[in-house]
Amino acid sequence: MSRHVAIVTDSTAYLPPRTMERHGITSVPLTVVVGGQALDEGTEISTRSLAQALQKRRPVTTSRPSPQVFAEHYRKVAEAGATGIVSLHLSAELSGTYDAAVLAAREAPVPVRVVDTGMVAMALGFSALAAAEAAEAGGTVDEAVTAAEKRAGSTAAYFYVDTLDYLRRGGRIGAAQALLGSALAVKPLLQLEGGRIGPLEKVRTASKAIARLEEIAADRAGSAQVDIAVHHLAAPDRASALADRLRARVPGLADLHVSEVGAVIGAHTGPGLLGVVVSPR
Repeated sequence: MSRHVAIVTDSTAYLPPRTMERHGITSVPLTVVVGGQALDEGTEISTRSLAQALQKRRPVTTSRPSPQVFAEHYRKVAEAGATGIVSLHLSAELSGTYDAAVLAAREAPVPVRVVDTGMVAMALGFSALAAAEAAEAGGTVDEAVTAAEKRAGSTAAYFYVDTLDYLRRGGRIGAAQALLGSALAVKPLLQLEGGRIGPLEKVRTASKAIARLEEIAADRAGSAQVDIAVHHLAAPDRASALADRLRARVPGLADLHVSEVGAVIGAHTGPGLLGVVVSPR
């Protein structure tokens, strides 16, 4: 088995399975608890089941992987030939996943660098890809970490949600608390800022909010070479149409990913979510 720097991330990166396989990226699942039943994201609960549970107002919560789960992943990666591991995770402001990884890293059989990317969804995924590409080019652990942090630092993530109620219930609203008083009268646009979900703009209708989301993403992309991801939950037609419009108006577009978010993010945003991640190369 060849010796190499391995990349580990978590299930909220929402990387396409083929992409993960091609780059040898390992994913550690977070857990979704629906009606008291704990299920691993990505394998034991579908986004459709999650959306149905939310619509029926069944109790839904999420939890981090345990340090023991991380330790087992690190052990397997080391046994496969890794001489070092870069472990990249969603914002520590949103989850305890980073902390669990840090605890496990102390007992790992090879050196592990755990990175709080401050990101989530494909904003995290693009960071993991940057680290994997650096490692594939023969880079060290430090070089892979630098590539990941550079990519995360230039990436922006914007979100439209039909309601702030799910974010409020999950305690993930952060600075967007200021919007709650008028949430019934507006359609909120949110952004990832400092690792937290915060308010961006308030727009009066869903159609205007989505048009504004498109405009903000296109402006952020400018003429640079960028990768873009369009995420959704139970809104495939909206996502596909938004992706087509961005494809037409972003001149430097390299790769465009369209995907439904998994159960962990969906549990906190609710059906109707649209997200756009803009990541300069």
